[in-house]
Amino acid sequence: MVNFQMAENYGVEDLLNIMQLLRAPGGCPWDRAQTHQSIRANMLEEAYEAADAIDRMDMDNLKEELGDVLLQVVFHASMAQEAGAFGFDDVVDGICKKLVYRHPHVFGTVEARDPDGALSAWDAQKRKEKGQSTAGDAMDSVARALPALTRAAKLQSKAAKAGFDWREVSPALDKLSEELEEFKTAVREDSNVEEELGDLLFAAVKAGRFAGVDGEAALQGACEKFIRRFCAVEALAEGPLDALDVPELEALWRRAKEQET
Repeated sequence: MVNFQMAENYGVEDLLNIMQLLRAPGGCPWDRAQTHQSIRANMLEEAYEAADAIDRMDMDNLKEELGDVLLQVVFHASMAQEAGAFGFDDVVDGICKKLVYRHPHVFGTVEARDPDGALSAWDAQKRKEKGQSTAGDAMDSVARALPALTRAAKLQSKAAKAGFDWREVSPALDKLSEELEEFKTAVREDSNVEEELGDLLFAAVKAGRFAGVDGEAALQGACEKFIRRFCAVEALAEGPLDALDVPELEALWRRAKEQET
């Protein structure tokens, strides 16, 4: 049994102490066995669960999920401190310095009259801080671990800020049609299918940006719609779906869609 004093309410220092106890000899075998790589997926999962709580405007769940995200930060910082790399205080110090540096319109002499101006000031400071002398440098810094649709939108946005973009939606729609035809050809010929699908999705994100629609959010909405309609099909089928042929399934799908109107 570790030496720990229970309390009615805890603070950040308590969280750091708990993590230290979990990782110490005599602590939790699972926590002691983890590495940065082994819990990498946990960081992403907790961030997505927090985002889901935001989407549902569930404040109670958001409070819990933000705690889970904070736990991941403390977990990684604890392991880094054990390795002599950095500690939690270094993480806090770093983000505080970054916030001050990237807000010259608040802590310096730069003016920003609206949110766009503030964002421009932030981006300029970020590029200076990262030594990004070109738009290509800025693109290359976009995290590759991002969901692909989100990453595509960020890359396209940076290209647009550099002047590399169409001025209206029509060419983007034409490009989308072109990529669709190339994808169809690739499927028929069983050649470069993955590459052509990637081009098609990238073009779809571009067209969506011109329409003011986020590709990641749009696809998430399509996923939710698919779940909803699939559940309706199951209810209408009143039996196993694998016992039905394709025309019967399509008929049930049309009925499920009609129920929504």
